[in-house]
Amino acid sequence: IDNQVVVVEVLTSPTLEKNATGKVNSIIGNYMDEGVEVDSALHRHQIPSTFGDKALEETAKLPTKVLAKDKKKRVDITNLELVTIDGEDSRDFDDAVYATPSSNGWKLIVAIADVSHYVKEGSGLDAESLERGNSVYFPHRVVPMLPEAISNGLCSLNPKVERLCMVCEMEIDPIGSLLEYKFYPAVMLSHARLTYAEVNEMLENKKSKLRKKYRKIETNIDFLYGLYQTLRISRQKRGVMDFDRIESQILFDDQGKIENIVARKRNDAHKLIEECMLMANQAAAKYLQKENEDFLYRVHPKPTPEKVEITKQFLSAINLKLDGGAEPDTSDFAKLLKSASGREDENIIKTVVLRTMKQATYTPKNEGHFGLAFEDYTHFTSPIRRYPDLLVHRAIKRALLKNHRKQSNKMVELGEHLSMTERRADDASRDVEQWLKCEYMRDKVGESFNGVISGVASFGLFVELTEVFVEGLISVRDLKEDYFNFDDIHHQLKGQRSGRVYRLGDLISVKVASVNLDDRKIEFVPVA
Repeated sequence: IDNQVVVVEVLTSPTLEKNATGKVNSIIGNYMDEGVEVDSALHRHQIPSTFGDKALEETAKLPTKVLAKDKKKRVDITNLELVTIDGEDSRDFDDAVYATPSSNGWKLIVAIADVSHYVKEGSGLDAESLERGNSVYFPHRVVPMLPEAISNGLCSLNPKVERLCMVCEMEIDPIGSLLEYKFYPAVMLSHARLTYAEVNEMLENKKSKLRKKYRKIETNIDFLYGLYQTLRISRQKRGVMDFDRIESQILFDDQGKIENIVARKRNDAHKLIEECMLMANQAAAKYLQKENEDFLYRVHPKPTPEKVEITKQFLSAINLKLDGGAEPDTSDFAKLLKSASGREDENIIKTVVLRTMKQATYTPKNEGHFGLAFEDYTHFTSPIRRYPDLLVHRAIKRALLKNHRKQSNKMVELGEHLSMTERRADDASRDVEQWLKCEYMRDKVGESFNGVISGVASFGLFVELTEVFVEGLISVRDLKEDYFNFDDIHHQLKGQRSGRVYRLGDLISVKVASVNLDDRKIEFVPVA
């Protein structure tokens, strides 16, 4: 039938005379049906989305609540006013936080869902969660790493129910440095499920009605904010890059169709949680390194001198400077981003700096985290949705029991696999987002928009629309007024005759020429 999306097994390859032949193995759905774009992306990127019998049988045998026998040898912290702070539509809560002033400065307690208690090494459930590597998030659907009975139920730190957790308790000095830390298994109870928006309102408005609603945990929120201000000092002192780029958020109507694409800006509540998680992740890496345990670091290598040189050339063309020679420090990049703050091309400069960076990966070899300016860093805070964190929890338990495991070659392979599953998830999410944006633009062919040149290549200009955060391409053949040469150093196309320049970051008016859903491509033409 026309307009159906199908999975095809290729039987014969195409030749000059004949087309390829294939057998339809399964039908995903009709082209414009809700959710078809996600199912297509899962197939295209080979992401497993259904659990096998063994994993489901093991899940069915798990309890639905914390049992008395599971509380043995655990610290009871149920009276501690821990809270979770997440997005509006989150269902899997894996971290809860609590802060209070101490004689050293601050005490921070980060309690993380104890997934490793239920998902045992070598089980069917473990094998499947490793194969997935992580949960995959799409604009209106999640493909979880663990069955929902665990990810949204038994392990999720839902409000007002007892949960098993692994605690990282830290002492932090008045300038945000980590003084000491300890880990222990505990039983906790989340005293409130808060959203970023709620916390942000409470922080901005001391007379907010929400303060009445959450009277019992109001003090914790204020202390967390005080601690956040301290951690921000430490962040600035380390010279961490501030990539607060505007991201797009897709809004849907009741039929699952796109209603709008709007800007999503991170507020102080997002940043507060992020800083708490960074401290706990750093503490976990320090602890496991000291114990010589078998685990994966989260590393972010330095950018290559070649990439740095290209970035420097671009910056000098727009009168900005990156210090630090061929091997600049994180703080050099941070200084540059600060000097770009408030400029019209600020987002473009952030994009160029991001492109200079290498990808962060998982490896048992500690190479530090360049972006965060940490010498030791790992992922500990999200074991419900990231497998590396589950490995870290198991390593912490071994270290606490003095049941050490020497570092193994297997970790190298695991690191490579988990770095791949992370990229795979990112690619699939981007794929779906691009499809949805194309669907949104289909009925806007012929309309004009304002945009910014977000990329320059020999074949044309990438333009991001300023109102709806959609990117498309102006092909060089549609720049009809001249013959344009590509200048990769200055990220620009320059007209041979006229000297007309199209440069990265320039504002431009465009008309939507065509939208191709299959290729996820939108074509623009310039508006004179």
